[in-house]
Amino acid sequence: MSKVPSEPGNEPAPSPGMMSLQTDEEHLAGMAPVFPSSRYKALSAKHLDEIPQLERLSADDRFAMKVVANVLPFRSNRYVIDNLIDWDRVPDDPLYQITFPQRGMLEEGDFLHMADMMRRDASASEIKAGAHEIREKLNPHPAGQRELNIPKVAHETVQGLQHKYRETVLFFPSQGQTCHAYCTFCFRWAQFVGDNNLKIVAKEADGLHDYLAAHPDVSDLLVTGGDPMIMKTAVFAHYLEPFVEDPRLAHVQDIRIGTKSLTFWPSRFVGDDDADDMLRLLEKIVKAGKHVAIMAHFNHWRELETAVVREAIRRLRDVGAVIRCQAPLLAHINDSSDVWIRMWEEEVRLGMIPYYMFVERDTGARNYFEVPLERTCRVFQGAIKYVSGLARTVRGPSMSATPGKIEIQDVQEIAGEKVFILRFLQGRNPDWVGRPFYAAYDPKATWFDHLKPAFGQEKFFFTDEFNAMVEGRWPATRH
Repeated sequence: MSKVPSEPGNEPAPSPGMMSLQTDEEHLAGMAPVFPSSRYKALSAKHLDEIPQLERLSADDRFAMKVVANVLPFRSNRYVIDNLIDWDRVPDDPLYQITFPQRGMLEEGDFLHMADMMRRDASASEIKAGAHEIREKLNPHPAGQRELNIPKVAHETVQGLQHKYRETVLFFPSQGQTCHAYCTFCFRWAQFVGDNNLKIVAKEADGLHDYLAAHPDVSDLLVTGGDPMIMKTAVFAHYLEPFVEDPRLAHVQDIRIGTKSLTFWPSRFVGDDDADDMLRLLEKIVKAGKHVAIMAHFNHWRELETAVVREAIRRLRDVGAVIRCQAPLLAHINDSSDVWIRMWEEEVRLGMIPYYMFVERDTGARNYFEVPLERTCRVFQGAIKYVSGLARTVRGPSMSATPGKIEIQDVQEIAGEKVFILRFLQGRNPDWVGRPFYAAYDPKATWFDHLKPAFGQEKFFFTDEFNAMVEGRWPATRH
């Protein structure tokens, strides 16, 4: 076959990355929206008095915010404050609830204890000790993350990794152990409170690459944090380029990146100094035959409305990355079917894939955000039946519990007993996956640990095997 000459209208199609760069030139020519340049600046608890929008709150509400921020981490930025929050709806605005501390996030006794220390100008060391005592009661590392998930090689702990499921390894790079803003419901809040004893971090890349090279069953790497997209591209490349260049890592086919940057700082992919560099890095990995999945955390459809987030989504898709969307169901934020219907439909319209609805984890401010499991199930069912098949890729409601990811399929009456119908979406033993089982109905249950076996059974089908794992008589993961 003869080669087609490069005549006008016959040029080779540009690569996705080149298409992205051409669009930037079009921006300069006025052919597409121009986004104002802005530099990221974090706003922490010490900046609460400098946020003008908070002046509309009462003095008591502002003080309560500072009390909670002494225990649970607070961090935001101007994009969130100026573009996402509807200040006329505060305190009920869902995006305000996502980022700003609320009094109900602490138990009343703990709140009053911390407030008393602040009112009497207690020393910094006393306040720090009081905060530590409260945090210890908030289950800082749920679901056996430290006890069961961190692997060992030759009896030595591999720092900064978790390996709960056979196919997937989680990696916590030290440079990614913060976020553009913090979610008030965060299940990784312990990474952000300045206590090194609570952190799970890796300070170098060799341990990750050597561990994966020795585990050929691992197909998926999940880079997580914090938020790894807080890192500069050059740092990210140090971790990811070996998956293109090192033949020992050929079996790792899927690179997942857990991030909320599309919500909290979409300029990461549009206007930042190294935004194009990040897109080129992801494109390089895609062209090498890897699947790059951006595991995006969208909690409400309003997070999808700004022009810059839509441009960030477009640019990521143009370089071949797949964006999968996940979020927990949360009181005060998205505990209605209507919110999820609109969010899933908009995600599909923008070319993303609805992936998971989670149950709020039993950690941090859980008492403020948790919803009974039965209601969570009804919200999911009320939403899923009103969206098209393209949005029914979403799974859930799913509890990331200690034995594995457990889905609530329904609440039904079986053999005269009202029960939760459950099944494993992922398990410490892969043989558990897909198996249905039953728990006795409990209207107050908000987490798997609150449930007991149905039909008078003493234990679930996996209990003995799971207990053996906990006691070290069975591998915590099958490699």
